[in-house]
Amino acid sequence: MGFGGISIWQLLIILVIVLLLFGTKRLKNLGGDLGGAIKGFKKAIKDEDKKDEDFDEESKEPGRLGQNEKEPASGESVKDKDKQSRDK
Repeated sequence: MGFGGISIWQLLIILVIVLLLFGTKRLKNLGGDLGGAIKGFKKAIKDEDKKDEDFDEESKEPGRLGQNEKEPASGESVKDKDKQSRDK
């Protein structure tokens, strides 16, 4: 028994029929195209992971917008603080 009830001989017969129908040149081209597509997919996944890592590193760096701003004291808003600094 082979795969799912198909014997080795049946698989060989199917392979011979596919070779006769499509020819070796077309199958080589099809295999090359499939390999290129898989390679491109893996590269795209790697690039996305690298972009995510770069983004995470940038967000952890000090000095980015919103990280160094002091929060107003409780009960005071930013406008109140600005107004007080202008009045002085």
